Amino acid sequence: MSHRLPIIHAVRERSGDSPDRRLEELDLEFANGERRLYYRQRGTGRGAVVVVPMLDAQTVLLVREYAAGVERYELGLVKGRIDGEETPAQAADRELKEEAGYGARRLDVLRAMTLAPTYMSHQSWLVVARDLYPEKLPGDEPEELEVVPWKLSELDRLMLREDFSEGRSLAALFIAREWLERQG
Repeated sequence: MSHRLPIIHAVRERSGDSPDRRLEELDLEFANGERRLYYRQRGTGRGAVVVVPMLDAQTVLLVREYAAGVERYELGLVKGRIDGEETPAQAADRELKEEAGYGARRLDVLRAMTLAPTYMSHQSWLVVARDLYPEKLPGDEPEELEVVPWKLSELDRLMLREDFSEGRSLAALFIAREWLERQG
């Protein structure tokens, strides 16, 4: 099977649904000669962070916030957009202070994760935050978020909860747990 990238014959911009996203139509030709139109959503920002804040070696801090897409309150990890010239570590520390009321003395950027790579260019950087200390910054949330400590040893219970459904948070916790175990 060929892994040669398709030839892009044309890229046409479409109007997006938001000023920070744009929709593109790509005219692609694959190695086998097939031609198709693909659509992708391109973000104009620098991506986002998903933060795994470790209160101690066994306890992660989750936040509960309103999720308009599913019309309920949802448990998940601290997350948010990378602003301006911030690095993923700087954005993670800021978001942690805004959403959970903690800063971190140690921030490890593990990897980038995609949401739907077949049609979105967006990436979220997975950051593990440790050696936490209390510090609150004002955020853009309309209400204060509830901070919920959760034991990593109980991820099997968390992953089956109806109010914990966001894929980035679920993947990030399993990746971070494995990485932390290897750190010793």
